[in-house]
Amino acid sequence: MDLIRILIAILLPPLGVFLQVGFAGAFWLNILLTLLGYIPGIIHAVWIIAKR
Repeated sequence: MDLIRILIAILLPPLGVFLQVGFAGAFWLNILLTLLGYIPGIIHAVWIIAKR
């Protein structure tokens, strides 16, 4: 299941984080990072998914 979440996180980083943590602070941080730059959003999303 984590592999699917990581693939989703590469395509749509906030969705991957949402599937992992819901509407927690990490989700909102990921939206901000994705808006500032797509690559930081991907890195953060993969890190959140791998951490849990």
